[in-house]
Amino acid sequence: MQQYIPAKVLKAFIPDLQEETDSVQIKRIGNGLINHSYQISYRQLPDFFLQEINTTVFENPEWLQENYMQIWQYAESEFTGLRLPAPLFCGDLRTLYKDNQGHFWRAFEFIENCKTISTAEKPAQAKATARAFARFTLALEEMNTDLLKEVIPGFHDLSLRFRQFEASLQTELYERMAIAIDLVKELKERERYCHFFEIITSSDEFPQRVMHHDAKISNVLFHEKTGKVICPVDYDTVMPGYYFSDLGDMIRSMTSAAEENQTAEPVIRKAFYEAIVTGYTDVLGGILTASERKYIHAAGLLMIYMQSLRFLTDYLNGDIYYQVSHESENLERTRNQLALLKNLEHFLQQEYQFVI
Repeated sequence: MQQYIPAKVLKAFIPDLQEETDSVQIKRIGNGLINHSYQISYRQLPDFFLQEINTTVFENPEWLQENYMQIWQYAESEFTGLRLPAPLFCGDLRTLYKDNQGHFWRAFEFIENCKTISTAEKPAQAKATARAFARFTLALEEMNTDLLKEVIPGFHDLSLRFRQFEASLQTELYERMAIAIDLVKELKERERYCHFFEIITSSDEFPQRVMHHDAKISNVLFHEKTGKVICPVDYDTVMPGYYFSDLGDMIRSMTSAAEENQTAEPVIRKAFYEAIVTGYTDVLGGILTASERKYIHAAGLLMIYMQSLRFLTDYLNGDIYYQVSHESENLERTRNQLALLKNLEHFLQQEYQFVI
């Protein structure tokens, strides 16, 4: 047996596991940048998905699992038709196991015959992704959002991110400040996006709903043979949120072919943009308020601006949050996001006469 999973963890989710654990097959899944994930195979039992929660990122792992159980139980009991991987129990109706080292583990059913896609290569894939995340929110529309914990406080709080950005301007890394001064100026010139965010959070016309908060194509399972969507995955950041979060994240991550670290010009691909927005609003159109529909095109602007602030804040603070391979990587990410923001601003003005 591989040694990177304690035997007691495996036994917690496989009650009949004997001392001889040679028959347990463990396969690492993904790159493990946040949580460590594994596919577990044992004799005649169905394979299952085992995950160690990163308590550095998620300080309250109990909240993480409590949120998942809330949405899973709601989806099941209300017959929403939403597919969510079923949790595995580890005794006494618990689904979260704490090992002797204080590490937290959880397990889910393993969905067979599926695949993930890292980037959207066709507008149809982008549209299918948008529809998947919209169906997730629609299925949970009647759920009481007060039941969900805020697992990462202020995660998509643009006002908070702007305050953190302003605080970073007091950096003692003067050389970095000198290099970034033009970027600082351009981001400060767009403070109007913060003011619009404050309108959103203070108006009943922009209600809070259950949002995924990490809406990207790599967090959707597609059927290996048919290519159809099975379900979204990675529900760690599911929290109450506003209409722009998931839609804006998809616009940010799929409308341009350029990656965050690339120096290539991040061109807005009209077909992808329209596929994302129409896919999302086709599903949610019946519950969106008049104000949400009116400002639907603000979603991408808010999320890209927020990410620009976060990258530059981290650069000015000395790269304390995001992983970097060289000292200017967060600076390059900021330039890329700001270029994407400028191109989206121009695109929306030209195509939809939309300006904030």
